[in-house]
Amino acid sequence: MIPGLPYDTELPERVGVLVLGSGLAGCAALLAAAEGGQFAVMLEKTSEIGGSTVKSAGLSAFAGTAEQQAQGIADSVELLRKDLLEVGQHRNDERLVDLYCEHQLETYDWLKAHGVRYGEVHAASGQSAPRSHPTDTTAMLVHLLKAAGRLGARVVLDAPADRLAHEGGRVVGVDVRTPDGTRRVLADSVVVATGGFSQNPDLLARFAPQMEHALRAGGAGCEGDGLLMAWQLGAGVVDTPYIKATYGHFHEMHPDEDGTGILAVYKGAISVNREGRRFVDESRNYKEIGDRALAQPGVTTYQVFDSRVLAASSDEVPIYDFAGRESSGLLVRGETVEELEERLGLPSGSLVTTVSDYNAAIRAGTPDPLGREHLSGSVGTPLPLEQAPFFAHPSGSVVLATYCGLTVDTHLRVLDVFGEPIDRLYAAGEVIGGFHGAGYITGTSIGKAGIFGRLAGTRAAAEESELEW
Repeated sequence: MIPGLPYDTELPERVGVLVLGSGLAGCAALLAAAEGGQFAVMLEKTSEIGGSTVKSAGLSAFAGTAEQQAQGIADSVELLRKDLLEVGQHRNDERLVDLYCEHQLETYDWLKAHGVRYGEVHAASGQSAPRSHPTDTTAMLVHLLKAAGRLGARVVLDAPADRLAHEGGRVVGVDVRTPDGTRRVLADSVVVATGGFSQNPDLLARFAPQMEHALRAGGAGCEGDGLLMAWQLGAGVVDTPYIKATYGHFHEMHPDEDGTGILAVYKGAISVNREGRRFVDESRNYKEIGDRALAQPGVTTYQVFDSRVLAASSDEVPIYDFAGRESSGLLVRGETVEELEERLGLPSGSLVTTVSDYNAAIRAGTPDPLGREHLSGSVGTPLPLEQAPFFAHPSGSVVLATYCGLTVDTHLRVLDVFGEPIDRLYAAGEVIGGFHGAGYITGTSIGKAGIFGRLAGTRAAAEESELEW
């Protein structure tokens, strides 16, 4: 337990707004509901706060911020919207994209007003301008929960919700499993912020059989509880065909793997398979790279880079903490490309030829056969891999988040299969679908959690009580 948070050891009998889940979406919803004047309570099924938020790289995609201006980065909400729709292959719900764009800067200001701080802005997947704002995710959640606590909100751990209580055509609370049996907590409104189902093999097999060989990570409690509870009430579900694994995770579960993996490819590395050959345009988003990696022989691939790429390491951003990977022994090192090839056990001459051909093409200015023209997000130019020593990160694809789920409207109300709101039921964060569409821009998961969580909490707090206190 984190000291100073507004924990409560007892379940309340009745609340104004009940929030399920303690990732960023849940924490933002709790604080917004408390700011709306409601007695707000969060139920977290595990013994720790954070969900998948604290296992993420902690990047938020905002456009037009003070940090961007300080770095001389030209960006706009129009460009952000264009990127969201293009990367999503226009399969997004444009209303949700517009909602994100409309409220992203005010939410950024709101988060900063509550003590959240952002570091150097980086370019990343799907971004036409650098807009990945890094922050310490645990510190962010602590700031929000402490602020909520000062307004009377409470957090109850080890309180798994079992079913949504539904009476008279509206949600009236939640049934919670306790050591003494099931207890009902009544509420004027409920916000589902329980995350995805990356830890539920049955749901993954049902919705994403193509992820059979992917690793599984994400928050320990991300088993699809909220999705299933809302589904039981007739909620719509969308975007399940677009479940993808994230590239860059260590190729097997490892005690020093922090859950985020690294993306040296975004700083100039190449990706090769077990035959020592490149197989993808490395500037593509890491979901697409993850799909291509899963299709390679033996599944395991390697991010190969030189000392110049290693020097671009940043311990502030986990996916760019290459030096940290080296000190943890997660990188394979060779003084020459030949030595690296041998240490990786690749076919003789394969990696040497791949790197030599890649370097020659860059020097000659000839088109890359796989289409790579830039680094991530069309920002930066590929450089030859020629500065010894050389490194490789054995990389697999991992299901960190599912990015699909409940249908919602622009008030973040959960909609049933006919598009009608389920009264008094809201949702935010990874549990909702419709926003990302067929692709994913780095930073929009954390961004969406903060923006939509805040809006959901605000809307839920505006519901008038229809139950007797």
